[in-house]
Amino acid sequence: MPSEKILLQKQEQVKALTEDLQSAVAGVLVDYKGITVLEDTKLRKELREAGINYRVIKNSIMRRAVKNAGFDALEDVLVETSALALSDTDYTAAAKILCKYADASKGKFTIKAGFVEGSVLDGKGVSDLSKLPSREELVAMTLRGLNAPIAGLANVLNANITGLVRALNQIAEKGEKSA
Repeated sequence: MPSEKILLQKQEQVKALTEDLQSAVAGVLVDYKGITVLEDTKLRKELREAGINYRVIKNSIMRRAVKNAGFDALEDVLVETSALALSDTDYTAAAKILCKYADASKGKFTIKAGFVEGSVLDGKGVSDLSKLPSREELVAMTLRGLNAPIAGLANVLNANITGLVRALNQIAEKGEKSA
């Protein structure tokens, strides 16, 4: 039986992780066994630059936290080595970076599962999520779609005005020649 001090520390870790899981918009669980320290350092740097919190957590602590956060379906994948990537703002960034890394590692690094806005995803679901455009790309696509009809209307109106100006210029030139 662990000492009371250690038990309190573990309870605090579970509480903090539960809060992190509940406040995150997306998260990805990975199995990191087989990667080198250099590869791990490179991965952590890329995730940090994208604003993603990535850390290795004991499965026993994570099991309690995912249960407290309402992600009971994630308990099944908490075997062997587990690391968790959480994003507070971007729904796809963690999935994109980790799936790209998993593909490049040729099986040494695997995606276990994840979640988005409270919905649990399996490894394939995380992979599918990684293929979606980012929020910024979706906003840009939407704005282009909204802007296209307006730009077309402006071009049509501009063509009509240009035609009218040319006709008036030709009439004015004919008037000057006959005078």
